[in-house]
Amino acid sequence: MSKTIKDQTVEELGGSSSILVRQRREHREMDELIDQYLTLDDLQRRERVLKQIVQLVFSHAFAEETVLWPAVRASVPDGEELTARVEQEHQQINDLVADVERLPAGDAGREDKVRRAFALIRQDIRDEEDLLLPRLQDATDTARLRTLGTTWAAVRQTAPTHPHPVVPRRPPGNAPLGVPLSVYDRVRDALGIGSIASRRGR
Repeated sequence: MSKTIKDQTVEELGGSSSILVRQRREHREMDELIDQYLTLDDLQRRERVLKQIVQLVFSHAFAEETVLWPAVRASVPDGEELTARVEQEHQQINDLVADVERLPAGDAGREDKVRRAFALIRQDIRDEEDLLLPRLQDATDTARLRTLGTTWAAVRQTAPTHPHPVVPRRPPGNAPLGVPLSVYDRVRDALGIGSIASRRGR
C-alpha cells in the first residue's frame, strides 16, 4: 500500500487537481483553524474561527460522501469497511456540532463538545490520509484522481455548510437534500441567522 498522503509530493499524488491533493489541502486548513481556535482568548474571535471550521468541515464531508466514498467502494477491495468507519466518524462529528450550534457560548458543556468534535475531526483526517486515501491511490490512475478532484470540488462549492443529523451519509439519499440544505445554510451564513456567533448572548 502507498504511504500516507501526508508526506507525498503534489506530483506523487497526481498533480494539483487530484482529489488527493485537494483533500490534503483542506485537511491542513482544518488543522490550522483548530489550532487557531485553541490558542485564542477573545470570545468573539474564537466564535468566528469556529464558524469557519464548521462551514469547511461540513461542505468538505458532504462532497466526500457524495463523490469520493462511492469511488472508494467501487475500486478498493475493502472500501466498504473503510468508508463505513469514516462515515461513522462523520456522524459523530455531525451530532456533536449540532449540539454545539444549539448552545450559547459559555455554556458549561459546550466547550467540551467543541473539543470532542475537534478530536474526531483530527482522527478522521488521520484515518483518511493514512488508511483510506492511500488505498484509493493504489487502485486508481492519475487521470481518474484528477477527474474525481474536479467533481469533488464542484460538489463542495454547493454543499451544505452546517450539520444536518437526519441526512443520510450515502447517495442517493443525501443528494436530493443537498441543494435545498445548501441554499438554506448559505443564506444563514450570509445573514448571520442562527449562526454559532449569533448565539453568544443567549
